[in-house]
Amino acid sequence: MLAAPLPRRVAGPSVQHEPQALAQWLQRQLGVELVGQRPVGGGCIHRAWELQLAGGRRLFAKTNRAALLPLLEAEADGLEALRRAAGALQIPEPLALGLTAGGSGEAVLVLSWLELEHSGGGSQGRGWWQLGAQLAALHRGSLNDAGGEFGWSRDNFIGSGPQANGWMASWCDFFGQRRLAPQLRRAEASGQRLPGASALLEALPHWLGGHHPDACLVHGDLWSGNAALLAGGGGALFDPAVYRGDREVDLAMAQLFGGFPTAFFEGYDATWPRPEGHRQRSQLYNLYHQLNHANLFGGGYWRQAASSITDLLKQAR
Repeated sequence: MLAAPLPRRVAGPSVQHEPQALAQWLQRQLGVELVGQRPVGGGCIHRAWELQLAGGRRLFAKTNRAALLPLLEAEADGLEALRRAAGALQIPEPLALGLTAGGSGEAVLVLSWLELEHSGGGSQGRGWWQLGAQLAALHRGSLNDAGGEFGWSRDNFIGSGPQANGWMASWCDFFGQRRLAPQLRRAEASGQRLPGASALLEALPHWLGGHHPDACLVHGDLWSGNAALLAGGGGALFDPAVYRGDREVDLAMAQLFGGFPTAFFEGYDATWPRPEGHRQRSQLYNLYHQLNHANLFGGGYWRQAASSITDLLKQAR
């Protein structure tokens, strides 16, 4: 997660000699020959690479130290879940995951390559409308295999921060106990006491008590850096933090950090309109991401989170 969009998967300077351990691992895992690699931009946690294979094929890879393999495992799990519900929306396919040389090697996640659109051409408005419509179709289509409860079968990560899941029948309880409360506990443990935090948790029924959303599969970390249009048409999502929750959480976060183009929201609402009250709930839902950014990066995110808590409590009076 980042506070402002950065280019992603844009080729950088060539790496003249690919790491031998990675080349050998790819041969074992996928039976492919690595002939070169380039660093690509975007992201603040892992190193990202364009892998160039014999025969001209390209793959995308993320690498990090071995201790961070659980982050890549959770990402692969989320991508697979999104792919099952994606329809026409493009989601990178996890192809290989593991450590290059046992416990002493690097953690690696290899994904299919997506050629992203960077031209800013006149078709982008139509493309973003289509991406919004496809997200709505993903949300709705995910209900075909929903169990009705909120959460996920494993804990995962929001950025590099822990994200607690499990399953709960009440969306209000889930959002309070598994989203806001853990972030507020982390803040307090680090010495950041946010005025009104306990009162806000008690007041959650003001926004969510009468709101009974479907338990949709949500991307979970849908800022504009985690979506893109494709060079050949269509759109893609990546870098998820999935769970089953209110679909509005994706649309709320899509308004943060520069936000998505207006056409994206128009396409979504033309396909599956958001229910009444979504504007009021969006500030509550985005408090989760403000708190997570504050816990990860500090600085002005603490002021933003404190201001949001104050504003939300005024609404609840």
